[in-house]
Amino acid sequence: MSRNVEYQFVSTDTETLIADLVSAYEKITGTSVKPASPEKLFIQWVASIILQERILNNYTGNQNIPSRAEGENLDALGELFFVTERPEAQSAVCTERFYISATQSTAILIPSGTRVTDTSNALVWETVSDVYVPIGSLYVDAQLRCQTPGAIGNGYAIGQLNNLVDLFDYYDHCENITVSDDGADEATDDEYYELMRASTDGYSCAGAKGGYVYFAKQVSTEIADVVANRPSDGCVALYILMDDGSIATTEIKNAVLAACNPDYVRPLTDRISVADPETVNYNITFTYYISRDTSISSTEIQQSVDAAVKEYTVWQCGKLGRDINPSYLIGLLMQTGIKRVELTSPSFIALRDGADNTVPQVAAVNTIAVTDGGHEDE
Repeated sequence: MSRNVEYQFVSTDTETLIADLVSAYEKITGTSVKPASPEKLFIQWVASIILQERILNNYTGNQNIPSRAEGENLDALGELFFVTERPEAQSAVCTERFYISATQSTAILIPSGTRVTDTSNALVWETVSDVYVPIGSLYVDAQLRCQTPGAIGNGYAIGQLNNLVDLFDYYDHCENITVSDDGADEATDDEYYELMRASTDGYSCAGAKGGYVYFAKQVSTEIADVVANRPSDGCVALYILMDDGSIATTEIKNAVLAACNPDYVRPLTDRISVADPETVNYNITFTYYISRDTSISSTEIQQSVDAAVKEYTVWQCGKLGRDINPSYLIGLLMQTGIKRVELTSPSFIALRDGADNTVPQVAAVNTIAVTDGGHEDE
């Protein structure tokens, strides 16, 4: 359901309202209302007040419908669902390895809140709990959490977080050994509404597919799609796809596993795992032709074609099991102002969606080759 369509509870047609008021006034007073008479001006003023109230009534009515409510009004409606609060922004996390200069005869404490940053000091990270370098060891791994919530902390490469802020005894050097991830911005109205709808499956403790999908999606607003299936009796496999069409990182998969594995979420007979979907690569190769008498410049058409290709690649990898569909690409291209297109690839490929308990597939673009074939007669 679209969240952009507003239902009209009461009419806001100005002409109809004024006509009704004029008719009622003439009937009560027995006086004919002329177009420029004071009575007509007064009726128009009254009509404007009534219309403002009707607009407010329509707005109020729509704000009581979850599919159309916005902001705090949508937050208030969360009480009607299993999920009562809008997911807040959450910090990215990664695993940091701290090294000491030499093995020691006692364990070396790295206190909770020990801060680390990168060479640019763009963001500051901190350890989430006390950890010790064991006796006889040169390093220990600890979880880092970004002090700035949001997706801004995602994507720090391995080894990039290597600048210690708070020194500890025998410190030598440090580096992150996983890519930072699991950071997410506060849920938008659209994301919160979809989570509301999905939350109705969260009431079941019988291991419904929708329940697992709901709890997995609660982990991050960056998750675009989740498939839950049963590869074998007593086993549940979860497959995660991110907003940008990428496969979930280790941090995201660990967070999803933690969210779906507690006893109050998972039936006792289920064994949960988080696996990667299968990637199916495809190429985009085509030549487009422009009508000779078109009023659109070749540069504008080329920009529109590039935008159409980008829109297609985003759509194609936006859902697990979405078939590789060249017809969708052709439809987008024909809206750019070109005359025709000769599409070499991709060809149609049906992808598995995991409904039959197999590993779902997701499309991923490999190469893109677009050729301008020039002008043609109509």
